[in-house]
Parts: sequence; structure tokens; C-alpha cells
Amino acid sequence: MSHPLASRVTGPVLTPDHDGFADEIAPHNRAVVHAPDVAVGAASTQDVAETVRWAAEQGVPVHVLATGHGATTPVTSGVLLTTRRLGGVDVDPATRVATIDAGARWSDVVPVADAHGLTPIAGSSANVGVVGYLLGGGLGPFARSHGFSSDLLESLTVVTGTGAVVAASADEHPDLFWALRGGKVGLGVVTQVRLRLVAMPELYAGTLFFGAEHVDTALRGWLAWTPTADAATTTSAAIVRFPPLEVIPEFLRGRTVLLLRVARPGGEAAGAAAAAPLRALAPAFLDTVGVLPAARAAEIHNDPGQPGPGWVRGMLLDRADDELASTWLGLVGADASTPFMAAELRHVAGAAGVDVPDGSAVSGRGSAFVVSVASGDPSLFAELPAAADVLAEALAPWASTEVNPNFCGTGTAVWTPETADRLTRVRRTYDPAGVFA
Repeated sequence: MSHPLASRVTGPVLTPDHDGFADEIAPHNRAVVHAPDVAVGAASTQDVAETVRWAAEQGVPVHVLATGHGATTPVTSGVLLTTRRLGGVDVDPATRVATIDAGARWSDVVPVADAHGLTPIAGSSANVGVVGYLLGGGLGPFARSHGFSSDLLESLTVVTGTGAVVAASADEHPDLFWALRGGKVGLGVVTQVRLRLVAMPELYAGTLFFGAEHVDTALRGWLAWTPTADAATTTSAAIVRFPPLEVIPEFLRGRTVLLLRVARPGGEAAGAAAAAPLRALAPAFLDTVGVLPAARAAEIHNDPGQPGPGWVRGMLLDRADDELASTWLGLVGADASTPFMAAELRHVAGAAGVDVPDGSAVSGRGSAFVVSVASGDPSLFAELPAAADVLAEALAPWASTEVNPNFCGTGTAVWTPETADRLTRVRRTYDPAGVFA
């Protein structure tokens, strides 16, 4: 017997007994296993609206899955609405605005924008979904030079909890527009965004690779350098323990290294001058920092693109000093015993600390660093939460009062009390029955 939604939408409607159900609901993070009552593969905004209306009529929750990078909690009931079939991208070179559908990844947007000499202010991974990234604010490799990616949003098409289709912008539903830039969840299903692009004719970027023997010196030196960084230069430092697997390049296999990533829009001369103090920190065994086309910016972090199990936790820091460096190195440095495969500090602030004219729900504008710890080894997942708690407690003297949902999830302490209260009011306005889980 077909599901009642099958007559109301054009996309596939799948229940657990259907072939293809498992593939439809599988997120990028394979450590999370969803088990909804029904999956709907939306083929249009109208499909989304009909699905939400049906769910509201039946009193069942609606969950949304785009590319699934942000999946952390299994969906165990209700409707799982997948948006991956909404993958359109169009660029207007005259206005420098891209119209991007809900299922598109940055890898879909970059080549279309590049054909017009433009680039999006994207995340570090080209494989991440555009909409989910923007709803959390979006701190990528150009955080200091261009700020939060959501600051470049012009408008969004949203299906509300009543099934209405609305446009949210500075002029229409401005309260919803405020909330969607950083509010992340519970506000509706975004089916399309219009995002300003930028011209980036020159980019100086890449990674400095330091061996285990230089991790301490390079990390301390980098943190000491960050207060002097110019506003155009965004950097991050990740201590990575590469497993001895064949999929890892041989020169990194089984090694512990410090990856010092650099991104600076602008010419080679200014970029080389900005990177010179970083090159002088310690001998790098590989240096890929140099002139890089903006369309290849994802190579800076070179995040893996294939689905697999993953565990991530993050927090924000207001400041850093040598005592922080000692604490960090003691817990995750080259000589430390840690279950984390990667431990990263991203230097942000700069343009990210400047809010849009009418404000937004973005959390973490006052922070200077993003902390992220991760592992792809399921055998260690059971011990990671306790290790992350120890790390968070140790970093408490430097911690921000806010966190950011893209790095830290959507727990109760994400936003300031004032922002959280305002988000609650907006959610009640546009989802009065609480359809969105």
C-alpha cells in the first residue's frame, strides 16, 4: 500500500520496506543511522510545502536532510525530508548574486560562479551543503577577510511550519531573515537562497606541513603571531594524527603533523609578506602556500569528500596566549596521548566580528578562535565524549560564552540569552505547532 504522501508530492516517498529507503536517508556522517517512519525526496518547493502540510495535519515531526554533513543525532520518527534533488545553481553576473537550491553543495556553486570571474565565500569543504552551512552562519577560510558567509545572503525561500512558502529578506519577513542567518534549526525548510558573490582575482593560500618534532615550536609561534595578523589573512593550525592506511598519501601515513593553513585574498607579493613569519616558525617538510585560483580554495583544507563515520565537537575561544598553547599541547600535542585524530584551532575575528547592519542570529562574533576536535575511527567513539569534556574544562579560562552551531551543535547554550529568546519567538511565529523537530 502506498503512503498517503505519495499522491501529494512528485518526488519519491519511501518507507522502511521500500528498496532505496536506506540510501535515501543515509547522511554523509555514517556514524549516524536514521530510522524515520517515512522519507520524502523533495523534487520541488511544492513537494516540501505539501509534506509539511501533511505532517502538520497528522501531528508528526519533520526533519530535514540535505547533504548530511551536520548529522549528529539519529532521526527515529516522523518524516525525513531530503532536499538533495534540489540542486540548481544560477549566477547573475550583473548583480553578482547566485540563486542556489537547497540540495546544492559548494562544489556545485564554485564552477558556475568561476565562469563569471566570481567566487562564493564558502566553507573549508566543497562537499558541504550550502544551505545548512549558511544557516549556522558559516566560518570558512576567508573568515577574517570576508566575515561569516551568511552575511552575504540577500534572501531565502522558506516553507514555514504551516506549509506556507515565503520569501525572507531585509524587506520581507525581516524577523525570519534575521533568524535564518545563524539560527540554524526550527525555522522552516529553506528551499532556495540568493547569495552575493565576490570577485577574487588573486589568492595566496595553501598549507605548511610541520613534522612532529616541530609541532610545539610552530604552534606556539603561530599563536603568538595571530595578534599581528592583518585583517585579510585567515589561518588555522591542525594537529593531525594520520592513520597508517593506504588511502593516506605515503608521505603522511602514520605521521603526526601540524597543518598550518593560510588564506589571503590578494596578490603574491602581499601574500608572501604575510606568510613570511609563518614560514620562519620552523622548517616545514612541505610548503604548498602560493598563488592559488579562487576556484580551488577547497584545496587549502583538502577535507575528505567521501561519506564515512565521523565524530566532531567544537567550542569558541575569546583569546589565546602561551598558557593556552601549553594547555593545548599538553592535551593534543605530538607527545600527548589523545583519542582525537585531528585537533584544530582556527583564527577568526576580523570581518567576522562585524555584524550586518540590521543584525543577525549569528553566534560567536566576539570570538577569536574556533576549536574543533574530530575522529574518524569508530573504535574510539565511546571514549571521545569524555576526552572532549576534559578538553573543554581545561580550555574554560579562554572559552567564549557562545558557541557556533556549525561547529558545536545546537544545544541550549549556543546563543546569548537575548538571541535565544528572540529565536524562540520567531520559531513560534513561523512554526506555531512545532512541526520542525
